Amino acid sequence: MPVSPRWRDLRKICNYQLFSTKTLDSSQALRRRKLQNLLDDIEKCSESQEAVDIGKVAFKTTINLLSNTFFSTDFVHSAEEAGEYKEIIVSILKEVGAPNLSDFFPKLKVFDLQGIRKRSIVSVKKVLSIFKRFVGERLKMREGTGSIGNDDVLDALLNISLDDGKIEMDKDEIEHFLLNIFVAGTDTTTYTLEWAMAELMHNSEIMSKVKKELEQAVGKGIPVQETDIVKLPYMQAVIKETFRLHPAVPLLLPRKAEIDVQIGDYIIPKDAQVLVNAWVIGRDPNKWDNPNVFLPERFLDSEIDVKGHHFELIPFGSGRRICPGLPLAIRMLPLMLGSLLNCFNWRLEDGLNANDLNKEDEYGITLEKSQPVRIVPIKVTK
Repeated sequence: MPVSPRWRDLRKICNYQLFSTKTLDSSQALRRRKLQNLLDDIEKCSESQEAVDIGKVAFKTTINLLSNTFFSTDFVHSAEEAGEYKEIIVSILKEVGAPNLSDFFPKLKVFDLQGIRKRSIVSVKKVLSIFKRFVGERLKMREGTGSIGNDDVLDALLNISLDDGKIEMDKDEIEHFLLNIFVAGTDTTTYTLEWAMAELMHNSEIMSKVKKELEQAVGKGIPVQETDIVKLPYMQAVIKETFRLHPAVPLLLPRKAEIDVQIGDYIIPKDAQVLVNAWVIGRDPNKWDNPNVFLPERFLDSEIDVKGHHFELIPFGSGRRICPGLPLAIRMLPLMLGSLLNCFNWRLEDGLNANDLNKEDEYGITLEKSQPVRIVPIKVTK
């Protein structure tokens, strides 16, 4: 969507209704509950010595965090159910990220020569049907009781739609807005956590350093709290290094030049689609020493962060179109990663060693691991 009054309205909703500091501070208890649900699921696997699919459990946690934020209810209730929804979200992202002839030859769009639109519509309708049910039920409850419901994001959006103010949103726009946030916010967090665990399983020395820091700053076997994050510089460096080597959206989201723009010796013509290769930037040998080595120490004496101010590390983008979910991601990822490492030790399945853990990428609009990370948890005693 180009910069426009409608784009600004939607951006305001993200910045002030969904991801503002005040909103996120008030929802800390929800994140603690979802984190505890995650740890409870992993403890059951620990008791049965069953391997955990990190991607699936992280996805379940993330999707239920968002669904409670939006609708005040869990979206999925088991790892199997989470796997089914994950496949739907992945299919949407793969179709969105697939090279599409229609992007370069707009007159071909009506023919859908590659079948991308047809396939994506099937997956999108599955998710939209659930959102339509939630919205319909909430509207009926409002009509029946006259109350505003649960004071969640859906209620906030419905209040906006019924208000006579400047922002206008109908039921269909609300459903599609929620779909966009939902799809964008689930797999990206999941992939980052999965890549971080894969890198740590490959680097036992780095794993030991993180666990030592957690034990000293938080206490052995204790889940990480949001107030603990500032006391964990090495773990934050691990997350930054994961973002550097494995940005969840390697080409970010496509931009479009609104006017002719000159950058150096190059002219980017009006209406040109612009892709920013964050994956290559993160491995640029002119910017990084040993760029292909996982080395969190590079960030310990560095002011570089992921908030879009340092162009050598822009996993969330930068400028007006920076990912609106960044404030939630930089709270949730340390909670999940830190708690997984502090509450459990981890080993590979029987017969495997660190070199057997696949680290190949599967490219789409998101950077997915080609093989899931399956590792066995061992509960840490306090």
